Amino acid sequence: MQAQGGAKRILPFVYGIAFCSVGLFLVGCSHGTATSAGGTWDPKAAAAYLDRRMEWWISWKNSARDHGTFCFSCHTAVPYALARPALGTLLEEPAAAVPEHQLMDDVRRRVSLWNETSPFYTDQYVAPGKSAQSRGTEAVLSALMLAWDDAHRQRLSADTVTAFDHLWAEQRGSGDNAGAWSWLDFELSPWEVRGAEYYGAALAALAVGVAPGNYQARPEIQEGLQRMRAYLVREYEAQSLHHRVILLWASMKLPGLLDAAQRRALVAEVLHAQNRDGGWSLSALLPSAGKDAPRLTHADSDGYATGLVTFVLGQVAMPEIDAQVQRGASWLVRNQLGHGGSWIRGQEGFWVARSVNKWRSPWSDVGRFMSDAATAYAVLALSERAQPQPRIASAGE
Repeated sequence: MQAQGGAKRILPFVYGIAFCSVGLFLVGCSHGTATSAGGTWDPKAAAAYLDRRMEWWISWKNSARDHGTFCFSCHTAVPYALARPALGTLLEEPAAAVPEHQLMDDVRRRVSLWNETSPFYTDQYVAPGKSAQSRGTEAVLSALMLAWDDAHRQRLSADTVTAFDHLWAEQRGSGDNAGAWSWLDFELSPWEVRGAEYYGAALAALAVGVAPGNYQARPEIQEGLQRMRAYLVREYEAQSLHHRVILLWASMKLPGLLDAAQRRALVAEVLHAQNRDGGWSLSALLPSAGKDAPRLTHADSDGYATGLVTFVLGQVAMPEIDAQVQRGASWLVRNQLGHGGSWIRGQEGFWVARSVNKWRSPWSDVGRFMSDAATAYAVLALSERAQPQPRIASAGE
C-alpha cells in the first residue's frame, strides 16, 4: 500500500552530482563489502538507512491503524521485511534489528486480530470498494512477509499458516479475476494501479513458493493454488513488464507459472530494456501509453528498477545472461549514495528512485518512498553477490 501525503515543493535536487555546498561530498567508503561484479558497497550504511526509514514509518501518524497497529506499505514496509534479514546475515548481527522486530510483531498482531481490526482503508472514509481492496492486499502481504521470515528460520509457523488461511479466504472464486485478490488502486504506479491485481497474485504465488515445510503441497490449498495459477497464466500476456518480472521471480519458487520458452522470452525482453550504463529505469518496465501509463517518465536508470531486475535475473539459472546481470550489479555498486555517489551527510547508504506519479521533494519523508523500495531491492541483489570477507585473526591467535 502506498500511503497518501503531501510535501512542500522545494528546488529540485539532482542526485549523483557533487555540489560545493556544506555537507555534500563525493566520497568513497573504506569499509565496503566486495561483490562478484567488482567494487564494494556498504551494507552497514544501507541497514542504517532502512532502519531509520522503518522507524519513521512505524511512528508516522498516517500509517497508524486501530488496535495499536500500523499499515504495511508496498514501498517501505514490505521491501524492508524482505531485505533486512539478508543484511542481518551479511553483517552477522546477533538478533533482528529493533524496527524489524516491531514490523513483524505488527504483522502477526494483525493476523491474529483479523476479524477485529478494520481494513487499512474503508468504504466509509475513503471510497467505495476500498475495504475489499484493503483486505485482499493485506492478506497477500501478510502471508508474504511471514512466509519470507519463516524461510529464513527454516520452519513454518502457526502465524504464517493462519495468514495463508486469510489469503485463501480472500481469493476471488469467480468472475474475470477469479484466482486473484482485490487490490488497492489509488492510481499510483507501479503497485497500486488498475490491473495491479496481477502484481498481487504474483506476490501470493511467491509467498506460497518460499513458505518452508513444503506448504505448497498441502492438500487443502490445491483448489485455491490451481485457481491462482490459472489466473496468472491466463492474464500473463496483458501485463506490464514490471508485473511479469515479479511473476518471473515467483516462478523460480513455484512451478507451473511459466514454461521454459516463456521464461527465455521474458528474460530477453527484460535484457533488451537494459540501459547502456547497465541499469534499468522503472518507466521502461511500465506501459508507455493508455490509462495505465505513468504520468511521469524517467529514461535514466534508477535504483528500484535496477535492484529488482538484477535480483530477479540473478535467480534465473541462465549462465548466458551473467554478464548483463553483473552489469546491473555494477551499476548498483556505483550508485549507492555515500559509497560512490554524492550524498547529504547523515543520509548516506541508500539508492535513489523517483515517483512516476508525481513530483515529490527528495528531502521529504514521502519523497523517499521509492528510494526505500530501491534500497531494499538493491540490498537483495548485492547480498546474493557478496564475496566472503577475509577473517582477521585476533591478537591472541
